[in-house]
Amino acid sequence: MSNPTLAATAELAEQATNNTLAANPLVGVRGRDLFASLRTLLGRTARHPGLLAQQYVAFLGELGRIATGGSALAPDDKDKRFVDPAWKDNSAYRALAQSYFAWSQALLGLVDDRKLARRDAERARFVVSLFIDAMAPTNALAGNPAALKKLLDTGGGSLLHGLENFVRDLVKNGGLPAQVDTTKFAVGRNLATTPGSVVYRSRVMELIQYRPVTEAVHQRPLLIVPPQINKFYLFDLPGKSIVQFALQGGLQTFAISWKNPTERESHYGLETYITALGEAVDAVRAITGSEDVNVWGSCSGGITLSAFLASLAARNDKRVHSATVAVCVLDMGVAKGTIAGAFATRDTIAAAKASSRAAGVLEGRELARMFAWMRPNDLIWNYWVNNYLMGNPPPAFDVLYWNNDTTRLPARLHADFLDLISSDPFVQGGRLTVGGVPLYMRQIDLDSYVVAGTTDHITPWQGCYNTARLYGARSTFVLSNSGHIQSLLNPPGNPKAYFLSGPAKPASAEAWLEQATKQAGSWWPHWLEWIKARSGESIAAPAALGNERHEPLDPAPGRYVVER
Repeated sequence: MSNPTLAATAELAEQATNNTLAANPLVGVRGRDLFASLRTLLGRTARHPGLLAQQYVAFLGELGRIATGGSALAPDDKDKRFVDPAWKDNSAYRALAQSYFAWSQALLGLVDDRKLARRDAERARFVVSLFIDAMAPTNALAGNPAALKKLLDTGGGSLLHGLENFVRDLVKNGGLPAQVDTTKFAVGRNLATTPGSVVYRSRVMELIQYRPVTEAVHQRPLLIVPPQINKFYLFDLPGKSIVQFALQGGLQTFAISWKNPTERESHYGLETYITALGEAVDAVRAITGSEDVNVWGSCSGGITLSAFLASLAARNDKRVHSATVAVCVLDMGVAKGTIAGAFATRDTIAAAKASSRAAGVLEGRELARMFAWMRPNDLIWNYWVNNYLMGNPPPAFDVLYWNNDTTRLPARLHADFLDLISSDPFVQGGRLTVGGVPLYMRQIDLDSYVVAGTTDHITPWQGCYNTARLYGARSTFVLSNSGHIQSLLNPPGNPKAYFLSGPAKPASAEAWLEQATKQAGSWWPHWLEWIKARSGESIAAPAALGNERHEPLDPAPGRYVVER
């Protein structure tokens, strides 16, 4: 494999960790909503022809400067589409890029000049951006100097390979370019390989106990609660396994693996999963002999975990000692500020509920497709260029494999998650009930460790800070200099990594940032020190997994994780 190909694959892999399904748009964006936004923009433009003329004149003026070599337009240094030297060194390509940027500015200027209502403006900008991204010159062979060079170097071979990739994706991937070479991975073979056993299985989940790797372990165990949206083995990827890091730190480590539901489980709702969490906690307590446990929840798993903890607090139940909550937004007001939130109206929520109710489940493949169009440059056009114009195979990257190994959501759980958007129950206490008992986050009284990423566009760090505030005065907030998945997969050893930490006491995220302590490296060792201080005394590691009541059933990673 040539170095340019290796570099391109590494670039796709890096971008993958920032653009994974994770907390995806459960509402969805309907075609009619996109057209409605476009009609709104065109209607406003028609009523203000002077502003249209102003943008047109500005565009023509910029074209004149491009023709005479006087234009200052240039791609952003972070725009990976235009990294080939030809975009700077070749006058024709430089002019093509500048013309594209001038045209883009003119179209976006129409949105900005309209002074639309905030939500209308967000929708219109999104629709216009979809068109702009699709029309980038780099998406065509003639407009992509790197693809043309490879075409010549391979004597047309890259074009032939690209055509083969296109036909395969058309048949097997619904017409979207494949993001990963799935033949390189298998769960249990080179993913999720940490030794352990399933020690409890219900109709909702499997509980995995991992084999200790130290002679002594801490008495109080750790239970990892993954999202229902993705499979649990994100926490056990080679070279970046949180599970292995916890084991090496002497923690008795357990993880939940949710069953991939079918239409038969359409009635599983948030309360079903909260009940399952209680069963898992009780099984962990019974196996370890500990009166209480430490818990970890991420993304939608953090939402479920937070509701579970609030339900315990409502009954003064002390089964949980501390909570780690990663990349999780509980304040739905923040979620409404995202692109997906801009399309979350009463009608779209009702339509999303009706669709999953009719099918019994919300298919993970549909979620992935929906999310891809929220980030088309990163999740569609990147792979369009790599697979078809360059003729490269899709990258073999474990995070991308995990992201494409999608799960379904039961219709009831999907509806419950959508109801959170309108009711905002974690901020407005008492609007969510479990077993008839209203839940209030302010009743939670335990130590918490809340993690976010500075460049996370899925769960913005300011929203995660609000989560830390909702957990109360005993909350520590940690901000990693990375994106959504990179914030989680943050093992020691990255020289570029750093994080900020401090108590979540200031009233705003910005105020917290001013007084937070900056530290070099990964936050994992910082968390390990924090969790070990809350994990009790050291005891001899158990010689066997499970106990008489919870005997080992299957080797890790279990059965549910491989169900399709």
